[in-house]
Amino acid sequence: MVFPSRKVEQVDTDPKLSKALGINPKYTGKYVTKTGNLYLVEVESDQEVYELQPNFRLLSETDARVMIVTSIATAKDYDFVSRFFAPAVGIDEDPVTGSAHCYLTLFWAEKMKKNELTGFQASRRTGVIRCRLSQDKVLLCGKAITVFRGELLV
Repeated sequence: MVFPSRKVEQVDTDPKLSKALGINPKYTGKYVTKTGNLYLVEVESDQEVYELQPNFRLLSETDARVMIVTSIATAKDYDFVSRFFAPAVGIDEDPVTGSAHCYLTLFWAEKMKKNELTGFQASRRTGVIRCRLSQDKVLLCGKAITVFRGELLV
């Protein structure tokens, strides 16, 4: 799949977000859209990402429409790990989120100084996404499960 790359802008961490996530991020980035704010927070370790237990009620009461939590990976098979939360729109945790990697790819490509990365989404179902940054596009590859099939009529 091909998506546009998206860049978050560094902001001060909102104490409400920290409390809802139960963490103190080392970095907080924000991307503002017409439908709400997306936050990308980096934590110290992938173990922190794995063990994260957000308070979804509190998280839904913040200005975050979407929350991505990420860390560099310690496993040699991956460059970074992440989890994706969106309780404000009825999705406590999404299992594997392609659109989140529009932000994660650019974020980690700039930090790691490389354009090809492998991400591991550490939800209950988990998923591996190979990411390539190509100019202003993100190319995503991986195995997928069809959960819905439809046809659009013009």
